[in-house]
Amino acid sequence: MTIDALIASRLLALRQAKGLSLAELAERSGVSKAMISKVERVESSPTAMILGRLAAGLGVPLAQLLTEEDKDAGRRLRKKADQEVWRDPEAGYLRRQVAERGSEGGAEMVEVELPRGARVAYPRWTGQPYRQRLWLVEGGLRIDYGDEVFELAPGDCLDFGVDRPLVFKTLGRGGCRYLLVISPG
Repeated sequence: MTIDALIASRLLALRQAKGLSLAELAERSGVSKAMISKVERVESSPTAMILGRLAAGLGVPLAQLLTEEDKDAGRRLRKKADQEVWRDPEAGYLRRQVAERGSEGGAEMVEVELPRGARVAYPRWTGQPYRQRLWLVEGGLRIDYGDEVFELAPGDCLDFGVDRPLVFKTLGRGGCRYLLVISPG
């Protein structure tokens, strides 16, 4: 299954599980009914901003739109080849789901690569809040966390939530790479 097909099936399943029509999800997320329908029919590859808005509208972490449910339950080793990878078709943002949060809780790990000049914005989450720790591995990164602005260099670590709008923007001449550790709020 392609990543776009996986996103389509997860989006439809989550929307139906919450009893939401296309119109209701469109109103909650700020994404048009037409775009949601195109994503669910695998006619369009969503951007990071659209995925973020859909996840926020559904009240779920972004990973729930990008990974199969309980696929790795009980597995201790998750090989790199088995980690879901998604690329934003517009910004070139690359997201690797290193480890999923288990059904018993715990932390989720995501590796992100942003190309030079990339800017990715997410709305404030409306569902269950969670915390994120970002460790910048390479490059420079600016994070707008609501009204606060943070500029990170390699090795810097930032702790923040999803209770405010977020904007990630690469700094300098190259892209950046970072690790996100996500845990319950």
